[in-house]
Formats: sequence, structure tokens, C-alpha cells
Amino acid sequence: MLDKSSYAPYGLEPIETASRDEIAALQTERLAWSLKHAYDNVAYYRTKFDAAGVKPQDFKRLEDLAKFPFMAKADFRANYPFGLFAVPQEQIVRIHASSGTTGKPTVVGYTQKDIDTWSHLVARSIRAAGGRPGMKVHISYGYGLFTGGLGAHYGAEKLGCTVIPVSGGMTDRQVQLITDFKPEIIMVTPSYMLAILDEFKAKGIDPRESSLQIGIFGAEPWTNAMRGEIEQAFDMDAVDIYGLSEVMGPGVANECVETKDGLHLWEDHFYPEVIDPVTGRVLPDGEQGELVFTSLTKEGMPVIRYRTRDLTRLLPGTARSMRRMEKITGRSDDMMIVRGVNVFPTQIEEILLEIDTLAAHYQIVLTREGRLDEMEICVECRPEHAHEDIRNAAGAKLTQIVKDRIGVSARAVVKEPGGVERSGGKARRVIDNRPKA
Repeated sequence: MLDKSSYAPYGLEPIETASRDEIAALQTERLAWSLKHAYDNVAYYRTKFDAAGVKPQDFKRLEDLAKFPFMAKADFRANYPFGLFAVPQEQIVRIHASSGTTGKPTVVGYTQKDIDTWSHLVARSIRAAGGRPGMKVHISYGYGLFTGGLGAHYGAEKLGCTVIPVSGGMTDRQVQLITDFKPEIIMVTPSYMLAILDEFKAKGIDPRESSLQIGIFGAEPWTNAMRGEIEQAFDMDAVDIYGLSEVMGPGVANECVETKDGLHLWEDHFYPEVIDPVTGRVLPDGEQGELVFTSLTKEGMPVIRYRTRDLTRLLPGTARSMRRMEKITGRSDDMMIVRGVNVFPTQIEEILLEIDTLAAHYQIVLTREGRLDEMEICVECRPEHAHEDIRNAAGAKLTQIVKDRIGVSARAVVKEPGGVERSGGKARRVIDNRPKA
């Protein structure tokens, strides 16, 4: 891990230590611009605002944002591909898009100023994580239409780091390059970091002897228990980065290495709200609900009150003046309802990591026999605990804790090491084979 003396804030921008009044004044000014920019240049927003009976000039103070309508992923798909762009096509310098595995891809466009802002905020995020100019950054996020790889790449270069653009997959090569090139920082999904850890062990290389000092993990929910697992295995600092392509990409918020107490939101460029996911009512800071973002400076494709489906709460700033969001451990659309019980994958992960004979890889398979849902938790043992009796005991323990703590019956299947599907990007945690209504 980094030496404690290096935790002192380095190269902070004035806005990172500004007063709350100064931050609010900047947000008010930028929100007024963003609302007008969206209304004047995007037919979708003009129609939506008019239907809600609001105009950009109705915004006078931050609380007035609640008068404006929400947008959701479905709105991106309804305006596919370029209907939400707010500038002429020739001003768009880059396009990213989601995979489109659940429908039409969500498409986002960036002007050169947007790319510069994005690079700046990712650089700020890496610095908050402990990164410094001159460090080598091994990037295992996927490149291409996914925002992770290029977002991390441009931000690391902006900070003055040396970029190793590996992308995802070819895990044995990942370990070889880490061993040979000796990067101090790795940026990757937490689930794929576990696959890299497995490969270190398979090669007989002690991960604690690697050059890695900082891991910046995002693109999927992960728990503090998984943080502890990774930090102990690699002797590194593991911090969380947050973003989503519809809002920008990685770098919307980041944990500060000196506190690791939630992700500081870069509130000079994004205005956060937390709402009741059922009623849409804005909740006060400290209450858990669904995270909503409005962009303050985006030119190419502004977003106004975008419902992320991520569940969190807003907290006061600590290492920075800007507010924190609590670590995302679930999404409203990730929640499974099994025999009337609400279950999040991260609840299973937390329990799994309490059982020292089991590895952190898992998948949840849902089926339905007749009228009743069935949940199967596929996990794997650690290599040193592969004996059948130990596996059976671990499975029984996992089943019992899930029943006691979550209140749902599940069947645990404990496989041998390597038995659970790996992913080079976001992990596929839930396989829902129940009949669709």
C-alpha cells in the first residue's frame, strides 16, 4: 500500500476545497445554462419540458430542478441514435455506446470540450486515488464503444502517467505485463481483478510482491468485503471509481485514498439528487434512494435528471468539500424478488466472503418450478479447500447463512476452483431462467 505520508492531498484544485456556498453558486449558474442549452437544442427536452409545464427560466435556485421531468434509459433508446445530441454533427468528435444486449444501444456523443472535461475529471479521480504523474497505469477496462478503456486512458495521460492500454481478456498476458512492466496502478472491474489474482496464484507468483500499489475499480457494484480481499491479496489500496456512459463515463465520482469513505462527486460538473424510486420525491441528504444526475457542462449531449437506477445516499464531504455518495452496492433493476423476498447480488457476495473456504467468484441462477421460484448459488472453493467434505460443509454453511440473514431458501453448489464463469469485463452475476410473464 501507499506510504501514509503520501496521503496528504496533492495538487488539489480550488473547487475541491471550496465552501458549500461557492459550490452551490457555481451549480446554480451552470444548471441554468444546461437547462437552456438542452431546451433550445434538443427537441426531446423541449417536448418533455413543455408537457410538464416548465421552461428553463423557471429555474432560479437549486431546489427548482425538482420541477423538471426525469429521463431514463428508455428515452435514450427512443431517440436512437443521435436524437439527444445538442450540437451539429460536425462538432461531435467521438461517439460511445452501450453493448445493446438488452435492446437498442444507448448512444452518447462528445464535443472536444466534453472530451477535455472528461479527461480532466478522470485525471482528478486518479489523483484522488493516490495516482501521481510519472506512475504507470495498467488499463484492463475494455476499449472500443465501452467508455471504460478510453475514459481511463485519456485521464491517465492527462495526469501525466504512462499508460499501458492492455484492455480486457488474455489473463495470463495481463499477469505477464504486470510482472514485466511493473505498473503502480491498475484500472479494471473488481470481478476481473479476482481473475487476475487467480492467475497470479496459478503461475506461482506472490501478488503481494507485484509492483501494484493502487487499484481503481468500477463499472459494477462491489462490497467493502471484496475491497478487503483484494487489498490483502495484493498489499495495495483499492478505491472505487463511478461513472456511467449516459452521464459521461468513468470519473463522475471517486473515492479518496486517504479516507475510503465513499465517493466524492465532482459536483462542479454534475448535480446529484437522490429520489424515492417509487414516488420520484427528492430525498434529503442521508436517506437512501435512487441516484439521479443532471450534467452542468456537457455540450454534445446534456442529460437532465437522468435516473441511474443505482441505490445510494448523499453524505457530507470529508477529504474534499464536495458531497460523497455511499458505495453503490445495488441497483433497483438488479434486485431479485425470490418468493416475495428482495435480494441483491451484493448481499450474497458479503456472505460468501465471510466463509474462508470459498473464493469470491459466484453466480446466482433463478428458475421456477410450478409456482415457486428456486435460487441456486454457484460458487467455488479455494484451491487449498477442494476436498469434497470441505466443499459440502461450506455449501451447507452458505445455505444456512443466506436463509438466516436474507430470509430466502437457496441451494448452494460449490464447484472446484475455476468452476464459475469468468468475465474479462463486467461480471454476469445473475442468470434468470424464470419464465417471462
